[in-house]
Amino acid sequence: MKLISKVFTKQNTFLFLLIGMVFMAKLIPFHESYNQYFNLSDFIDWGIAGIFLLYGLKLNLKEVVKDVSNWKLHLLIQSGTFIIFPLLALAFYPLIKDSEYYNIWLSVFFLASLPSTVSSSVVMVSIAKGNVTSAIFNASISGLIGIIMTPLLMSFFLVSNSSSGDQTEIIEQLLIKVLLPIILGVLLNPLLKKWVTKYSNIIAEFDRLIILLIVYESFSTAFIENIFAAVPSFVFIVLAFSVIFLFFATYYILKLIAEKMNFKPKDVITTTFCGSKKSLVHGSLFLLVLGIPDEKKVLFLLPVMVYHSFQLFYVSWLANRIAKRMELVEA
Repeated sequence: MKLISKVFTKQNTFLFLLIGMVFMAKLIPFHESYNQYFNLSDFIDWGIAGIFLLYGLKLNLKEVVKDVSNWKLHLLIQSGTFIIFPLLALAFYPLIKDSEYYNIWLSVFFLASLPSTVSSSVVMVSIAKGNVTSAIFNASISGLIGIIMTPLLMSFFLVSNSSSGDQTEIIEQLLIKVLLPIILGVLLNPLLKKWVTKYSNIIAEFDRLIILLIVYESFSTAFIENIFAAVPSFVFIVLAFSVIFLFFATYYILKLIAEKMNFKPKDVITTTFCGSKKSLVHGSLFLLVLGIPDEKKVLFLLPVMVYHSFQLFYVSWLANRIAKRMELVEA
């Protein structure tokens, strides 16, 4: 229990830091002229490549290969992440496409297109007494699939606003900042595995630092250019309700399918938790890699931040509740 409370304290602290970055951007926004003293954009760019390099270093290919046989579980989880979730958001497209709320919908669809998160998926599944091995497999493979699926899903709606030159730049960014560092990390894994394990806590803090800086830079731009003046206050309420609806819809659809397929209780837990998770790390990084315009970055970040906060607080409560129920069943 001490370990669990420690994990949640860290997560909650990170949420407060995210909120703190928003207030800091309001009070002390980062102006472009400050780059002569410290180039924040370049630091973030290198940080993105560093995160994916470390992701490759941490990727345990032996664990991935070991759990491949449980293919029905893996297929359902990845379908939840990259098919069910996006389809639920896509269902509202005909109602929104010609309205002034199109960009709001697109920001929610961006969330729906993201891969699952690694750390909290595994932690939550472990607490709820689910299939941890499969959680590790799916959380890891989801990030790799997301490199292709997230840009692919978004391309259907970003292409019309982008020139072919922009698209080429996006592909280059994906190769240089995402795919190449991961491949390099996987290749260096045998040599640096002990180092990664030894300094895993510091590595995790580096991930958080880059996300905090992305949030700070994006909100700084928003406050400097007075972008919030053009966004009605009820938009935040709509975004919040939208992402919470998507969570519950995906969660219960996956639960229903898993039970219909006669999954074991542990596998049902893993399916619902991993399939309904979305990654703030990937959301923050793809925001830059996909070339989202500066004036829209905050709007795209908001659903991801709201969802991240909600899934941490609600799913942690749910995981403990399921764990108690599992103990009664096993008793």
